[in-house]
Amino acid sequence: MIIVWSILALLVLAVLFGGLLGYASVRFRPEGNPIVDQIDQILPQTQCGQCGHPGCRPYAEAIANGEAINKCPPGGESTIQELADLLDMEPVPLDAEHGEEKPRQVAIIREDECIGCTKCIQACPVDAILGAAKQMHTVIESECTGCDLCVDPCPVDCIDMVPVATHLQTWHWQPPKPDYQIIATDRDRSDQEAA
Repeated sequence: MIIVWSILALLVLAVLFGGLLGYASVRFRPEGNPIVDQIDQILPQTQCGQCGHPGCRPYAEAIANGEAINKCPPGGESTIQELADLLDMEPVPLDAEHGEEKPRQVAIIREDECIGCTKCIQACPVDAILGAAKQMHTVIESECTGCDLCVDPCPVDCIDMVPVATHLQTWHWQPPKPDYQIIATDRDRSDQEAA
């Protein structure tokens, strides 16, 4: 009789905990793919479209689905290395087809030449440009991601891309070169010595 009560008690507990786990898996399910969120946090958030996607989030989703991790020029080699570490892959050099790595830049509008056409405002993916139609425009430098998308639409060519000055708030250590760059450099030297 004790064995029957023990089995019944275990059966009731199994049904109770199974139902609780089933409810928790539905109620507390994550809304998105957590790996996409981690990839998106690594990307530089310039929303420049150089990778072939309209922004960093769509590119993060594409990477999670197997697309190459080396299509982000603003992120450069350090972003490729971080993505490779996260996804447990071998880092690869930046794909030159999508652009080259440059130091961080911001857009500067030569305000006395601006005609107030608003084409730069429409092109800016992060709303870093202030102004109104037929009025002077200006760039909020702290919001500018340096995506360079506002330069081409400007009909009077009054927008310059200027490197961000390095000061105490923006200075950081340069990350070490990835192994594949060191190997390639050594190989180039040995080829030159052999010739």
